[in-house]
Amino acid sequence: MIVFFSIFFVFAASQAKPFKIAAIFQTAIEEPWDGVIHQACLKAKKEMGNIEYEFTEKIAAADFEKVLREYAERGFDLIVGDAFLAGEEPARRVAKDYPEIAFAFGSEFGPVAPNFSVFDNWIHEPSYLCGVIAGRLTKTNTLGVVAAIPIGEVNRLVNAFKAGALKVNPKVKVKISYIGGWFDPPKAKEAAIAQIEAGADLIFAERFGVFEACKEKGVLAFGNMSDQNALAPEVVITGPVWDMYPTIEFCIEMVKKKAWVSMDLGEWSMMAKGGARLAPFHSFEKTLPAALIKEVRDLEQKILNGTFRVPVDEQKPISD
Repeated sequence: MIVFFSIFFVFAASQAKPFKIAAIFQTAIEEPWDGVIHQACLKAKKEMGNIEYEFTEKIAAADFEKVLREYAERGFDLIVGDAFLAGEEPARRVAKDYPEIAFAFGSEFGPVAPNFSVFDNWIHEPSYLCGVIAGRLTKTNTLGVVAAIPIGEVNRLVNAFKAGALKVNPKVKVKISYIGGWFDPPKAKEAAIAQIEAGADLIFAERFGVFEACKEKGVLAFGNMSDQNALAPEVVITGPVWDMYPTIEFCIEMVKKKAWVSMDLGEWSMMAKGGARLAPFHSFEKTLPAALIKEVRDLEQKILNGTFRVPVDEQKPISD
């Protein structure tokens, strides 16, 4: 009898309906913002078990709603993606038409009952830490930032970086360039070169393309969204890392419990919840001043235990 029930439960588990996740991305998954979401979904498939995952990348604005509706019609349990700019209104329209499906989209706006939740890359805390490092290391007192578009979620990273630098070095000037898009490496490289020629000796690469300029000019940089040291080990000191896995894991658990409600998922993208961190220093661990590393680690701990809060400033920063 025990053997019978054991076999029965094994069979039942093997026949359990898989949890289905779909992701839609306006850019290529090579672009860090969407790449982070994609990697989190892949990790959920690997670690949480019995999960099916599909995605579509490089979706044109005219096709966004069509692709999203196709996924919804196929009965996915959770649909995630980026809704900024062209995807914002279509994502909300489709979610309204499929209230039984959980939607979780990157957005600078609020959630909508009953099923449309929002998230964002709240990595301003490690961005501030990068600013502290830059402010301590600069020899020219001129830093650079190459960013995407001056919207809230980008501005708060730029402002946090600048605030961290000014906190430790009030003499710092920060050159800020927006490239007008999410993924344009040649334009980002061009902006970085212009900043270097204007005296910047460390650059925060909020967008792809900066590292090539830094390698050519012998200037150090900070990555963004993921640990990007491997792309340019001699250039990338560290950078803010966005880990979407805590968010995706929470979403899956809520849907499985039939407890899904629309909400702002922002806290799962912050350091305290494991959704943000400072990337490893890699070889720079041996070359950076020990006092600076200690300063950063001490400040990092204060952020984690809630005794220091990095200011959130989403106003468009002014380039010095």
